[in-house]
Amino acid sequence: MTTGTGAREGYYERTGPNRYKPTAHAGGAWHADEQHFSPLAGLVAHEVERHLAERPGNLALSRISYDILGRLALDECEITVETVRPGRTIELLEAVVVIGGRPVVRARAWLMSVQDTSTVADSPVEPLPAPEELVPWAMDEAWGGGYIASIDLRRVPPTRKGRTTAWVSARVDLVAGEPSGPLASYLALVDTANGIAVQQDPAAWMFPNLDLTIHLHRQPRGPWTGLDTTVTFGPTGQGLTSSVLHDTDGPVGRAEQILTVRPLQGS
Repeated sequence: MTTGTGAREGYYERTGPNRYKPTAHAGGAWHADEQHFSPLAGLVAHEVERHLAERPGNLALSRISYDILGRLALDECEITVETVRPGRTIELLEAVVVIGGRPVVRARAWLMSVQDTSTVADSPVEPLPAPEELVPWAMDEAWGGGYIASIDLRRVPPTRKGRTTAWVSARVDLVAGEPSGPLASYLALVDTANGIAVQQDPAAWMFPNLDLTIHLHRQPRGPWTGLDTTVTFGPTGQGLTSSVLHDTDGPVGRAEQILTVRPLQGS
């Protein structure tokens, strides 16, 4: 998606040093006046990377855990990043997203020093089929919202509820007119996992996630985010979306999302 000048649109527009205004492309799948968490997760990673760029060292993000504290209104947000545990080889950062004067997301990121372990690098996880080998899926036929309309999704046709494999890429940039690193652009698509392998019809059941935790054993690159996803609903209102994460070179890590499962009123 491009503007009339040929520049790519974005999920956000910068309005200040650490302030952003969401565009219609960030619109949520459950409610039109809310943000989808996926691009907001990428925006937090973007601010973390900007924070790291201002200081020396060679640290890589190895885990980031987001807690969603409340409603993500489709309004301007402010993101602050601070160092909780400084260190030369291991460091912990915390980022807080504020909308309307209220914290709505709190994220913590563990950073680890980059070492050369290429001689022992290995994973038993098999690579996914390439994106061009999979069938395009019009996800907006099942889900609404500007974010869903903004992505290109290729999916293995599911053989049962709660299980699928898919590749996701974005048709718009993370921040309009501003470059973002491959990590932030990659992470901006991970939260899509909760909508690709549904257990129940989203018109009858709600199952939003309260968090997103991502562990990485290697730094991913785009433009495709690969999701090998399993969704489980428990018997007492909890659910879990679990994904093995891939880029086109192979596996990069894992993601987990805890769900609150409840019927929609009137369903």
